[in-house]
Amino acid sequence: MTALLDIRDLRIGFGAAEAVRGISLQLDEGEVLGLVGESGSGKSVTALAIMGLLGLAAKVSGQILWQGADLPSLPETALRKLRGREISMIFQEPMTALNPVMRIGRQVSEAAEAHFPSWTGREARQKAIAALEAVAIPDAAARYGDYPHQFSGGQRQRILIAMALINRPRLLIADEPTTALDVTVQAEVLDLLKQLQRQHGLAMLFISHDLAGVGKVAGRVAVMRAGQIVETGSALRLLTAPEDSYTRSLLAAVPTLRSDRSQPLAKVG
Repeated sequence: MTALLDIRDLRIGFGAAEAVRGISLQLDEGEVLGLVGESGSGKSVTALAIMGLLGLAAKVSGQILWQGADLPSLPETALRKLRGREISMIFQEPMTALNPVMRIGRQVSEAAEAHFPSWTGREARQKAIAALEAVAIPDAAARYGDYPHQFSGGQRQRILIAMALINRPRLLIADEPTTALDVTVQAEVLDLLKQLQRQHGLAMLFISHDLAGVGKVAGRVAVMRAGQIVETGSALRLLTAPEDSYTRSLLAAVPTLRSDRSQPLAKVG
């Protein structure tokens, strides 16, 4: 059976520097794959390459196959039809990802109108309100006309999730969706993503630096270091019996209630 997303020997360079060095990943329909690594390991660049958002400065080679079609070789018009419709993305930093001078309801409905131009303004508004209600924004209809600064960080992240899911994509790329959120809100966002993924049968690429957090959402995890995949396996195995020394150091660097606070955390490397 053909994978929904099949990345083969992907390489991404910027000038003389190579940010991603020959990675291969497969993601099946309805599967959740975690992509973990420290900052600068190449996770977000990989996500942007899938979306075709790297720009002319990046040199991309290898294949990114979406249901058998090579995404980097598609014309921009074809990619625009896929982005936000078949493949959607939650970007980092909920505090800055939303347009501060645009009402949130309009930002959510715009994501739908881009792919369904035949919808009336009333239809788009109803879809946007339904999407906001699905991510538990209180009084969604009443708050449709509010601006991003009128919401908390966790609520802004929920709005970004609503924007990403309004068109019922087949693949959701969640790039560090809990960045800059406190621990309690992080747990709420992870639970929400898990619930929506199961409800809609989404395939999801969940990107994070937190291996333990990814283990709550993903069934399978790939660990990335310096532009390469160093270990892949089930989330349970990687959390309990990692084979690569880098994976072990990632786990050791996470503080727990049992951590000796008199000692520094383990260094990643």
